[in-house]
Amino acid sequence: MATLLDLAAQGDVATVEDESRLSSIKLMTPQQLYELWERQPWSAHALDLTRDREDWASFDDDERADMIWGLSSFFVGEERVTTQFSGLVMSYEDQSEEAYLTTQQVDEARHTQLFARLYDEVMDVGGGIDAQLERVRADLNDSFVKLFDEHLVEAGRRLIEDPSSVEAKVDFVTTYHMVIEGTLALTGQNFITDFFEKTGKMPGFVEGFKKVSQDEHRHVAYGTWYLQKAVCERPELARRVQDKLAELLPVAAGVLVPAGKDPFGEWDLLGYPSEQINRFAFTALSRRLKVIGVGLPAVAA
Repeated sequence: MATLLDLAAQGDVATVEDESRLSSIKLMTPQQLYELWERQPWSAHALDLTRDREDWASFDDDERADMIWGLSSFFVGEERVTTQFSGLVMSYEDQSEEAYLTTQQVDEARHTQLFARLYDEVMDVGGGIDAQLERVRADLNDSFVKLFDEHLVEAGRRLIEDPSSVEAKVDFVTTYHMVIEGTLALTGQNFITDFFEKTGKMPGFVEGFKKVSQDEHRHVAYGTWYLQKAVCERPELARRVQDKLAELLPVAAGVLVPAGKDPFGEWDLLGYPSEQINRFAFTALSRRLKVIGVGLPAVAA
């Protein structure tokens, strides 16, 4: 069974053809991403969750346990990234980047609102967002807490202390956009959405979750653009990106494992085997690094 860390230790899966194609990709600028944001509006409070409540009651205990793990991770994760984003907004280099970055912080708050509605109206976990978050934190594993409450918070703190620091900005974007969003969030969204679509259940949430994924793809596009630009201007920063990934990938590998399942053995989430989930996450990261122009870090499996 290959974990995310095993795959990273083995090396990149991109072919020569992949490398040629990926290196020629023209990335969207912050101005273009801002304009795209204006064309993709949606409201977390306009979704109809009426049928979702009925569907939730129809899942068996194992399905609900897996869903609670995945959805709780997203709920707390969205709150964490919302509150830790201010430093990156402060680090803007021109007005277009400032305009785009403010939209991303709004997006993350909107995602938190969606999960608050889901837990209140569908899963009967109410009491307001603060009380909900306190409750669902019990569903998380230690790796999640380490990544979001320690690594992300520390990266945000250093950027707030010195928004002009390119090194701090590279660390934050690598942590946030490459690992948390580009590797973990997009992987979870892919498999959770696929499960609900195959069952034909939770249509209101699926509609909203697809909008979350749409937003996250814009976010990851920004992170890819920024790191490509930073590495192009200062090639020595490629090593900094690699060092940060080498530090975070062992933690990220643990975040993917549902609570109560063996991180060193084979496991599944909603019927999807760990091998498939880990390979999806690894492929997403490695291809993005190709676009940036950074090789995979040397990590120990």
